[in-house]
Amino acid sequence: MARLPYDPAELEARWQARWAADPPPDPAGEKFYNLVEFPYPSAEGLHVGHVLTYCGADVVGRYRRMQGRAVFQPMGFDAFGINAENYAMKVGEHPAAVIARTVANYRRQLSSVGCAWDWTGVLTSDPAYYRWTQWLFVRLFEAGLAYQADGPVVWCPSCATVLAREQVEDDACERCGTPVAERTMRQWYLRITAYRARLLAGLDGLDWPERAKTTQRRWLAGLHDWLISRQRYW
Repeated sequence: MARLPYDPAELEARWQARWAADPPPDPAGEKFYNLVEFPYPSAEGLHVGHVLTYCGADVVGRYRRMQGRAVFQPMGFDAFGINAENYAMKVGEHPAAVIARTVANYRRQLSSVGCAWDWTGVLTSDPAYYRWTQWLFVRLFEAGLAYQADGPVVWCPSCATVLAREQVEDDACERCGTPVAERTMRQWYLRITAYRARLLAGLDGLDWPERAKTTQRRWLAGLHDWLISRQRYW
């Protein structure tokens, strides 16, 4: 029996066109917000790790849609920050030109995966977006919830930026491999401790793995103790 030829490019394009033509779910149905972390458009393309993460989230969105839920699954790009700046310096181009090119390529790649994205997602380097993050920071500052103080940070001399400790592997920057150092810097803080009791209480009702909630409780407790030891608890 002759086997039909298998052309994955043709097959995927055909089904993606079918999915794109499907009518949107009934907006009157129960809503489901399926948000994934937006990628940083700070390289020429995505890698297989992005596909692994996004395909898993897309399975959840499609399952909820099959149940009759109105699924909102946005996709955007976190393009405002040190990652994009460093990449622009690396290739010797203006950040705006780099972001325009990389976002177009990322969108092409994300579309080819076949995930059911809503492309009304944000681009964080767009002034129409970051005007609201600036507005929010001003409100926090006016409410006394944003302040400056000296504190220890992990510094990468190659990336010229502060790193989270999760971004350090074997005392080196996970992005560039440069040995990191700890230094004291003047920086902005948010008074998370002003809401510590509410944050702890809110964990009880979250549908999260218990291990994740335990980690959050320990972090909040540790933050509380650290601030007391430095006389920075309000």
